Amino acid sequence: MRIGELAARTGVSVRSLRYYEQQGLLTSTRSASGQRHYTAVEVERVGFIQRMFAAGLSSSTIADLFPCIDSPGEETSDAAERRMVQERDRLTEHIAELIRTRDSLDQLIATNRAHRATLPAPN
Repeated sequence: MRIGELAARTGVSVRSLRYYEQQGLLTSTRSASGQRHYTAVEVERVGFIQRMFAAGLSSSTIADLFPCIDSPGEETSDAAERRMVQERDRLTEHIAELIRTRDSLDQLIATNRAHRATLPAPN
């Protein structure tokens, strides 16, 4: 299938598919005229890529996980687990930072409300 059909079947833009290929996440064969051609396997692969992006992973992290999918084995599985744990820890720290930021904003809101309560009522 050509890139437009892959885009239609996966709901992913042609531009995103080109980006996935540029990042080494997706492969295609080229026709004599240079058009990209994909197999049905790429439909599933694009779905996996989308799920990983939705989980907050970067394209380089996703690329690090593909050996486990493409060549499952103890070594690739262990490497993928280490990478996923590393990403989970990164996300956990990011969540903690967001919570700290939200708490600071809550304090500013409370301070603002307390200050507003001391202001005279408008005429």
